[in-house]
Amino acid sequence: MDRIEKLCSEKGMRMTDQRRVIARVLSAAKDHPDVEELHRRAVAIDQHISIATVYRTVRLFEEAGIIQRHDFQDGRSRYEEAPTEHHDHLIDVKTGRVVEFMDDEIEALQEAIAKRLGYRLVGHKLELYGTPIEESGGKA
Repeated sequence: MDRIEKLCSEKGMRMTDQRRVIARVLSAAKDHPDVEELHRRAVAIDQHISIATVYRTVRLFEEAGIIQRHDFQDGRSRYEEAPTEHHDHLIDVKTGRVVEFMDDEIEALQEAIAKRLGYRLVGHKLELYGTPIEESGGKA
């Protein structure tokens, strides 16, 4: 049983064969696929899975806190397994590639800013958008 399937089971979710396939595809993803890509990968395993089933399943998994939806300004909702450890994202605006990273200096700076403004930080989401330096003529 994969990670997402196990989480679904722990939450008492009924798992059909098609939901199992979608859960396995999500668990195996090394990227942040959108519904159309999840459907393409799921159909390669079970050709009877409809796009509507994928939409319903990701919504169900998201509502249960099993997966996380991201909107990286490309007009598509993209998904990943709900992270157990915090991370941020750098999105290549040319290719759509998503790089996950964690930086202690950025985390400390966000805490300091919140404190300076009179708040205790309880969560945040950081998305950076860029192009590779070599494409911009070597200028940072």
